[in-house]
Amino acid sequence: MILAEIGQYLRQHGRASLRDLATATGSTPEAVEAMLATLARKGRVRRLPAGSTCGTACCQCDPATLALYEWIGE
Repeated sequence: MILAEIGQYLRQHGRASLRDLATATGSTPEAVEAMLATLARKGRVRRLPAGSTCGTACCQCDPATLALYEWIGE
């Protein structure tokens, strides 16, 4: 179930932080990271390089501390 929720969230938003995905699914960052690894192996998501931005203009987070993921799959 959480795998589908993560996929749906990323399809809707394009990219998101690990923290945002954990909050959206009501799960822990560790559990979400494991699901993201599964989606990455399937070629559906990728982790963005350190320093990437989430795509919003708020600038409230330090990009160097964010783990950002982007939907690239079907």
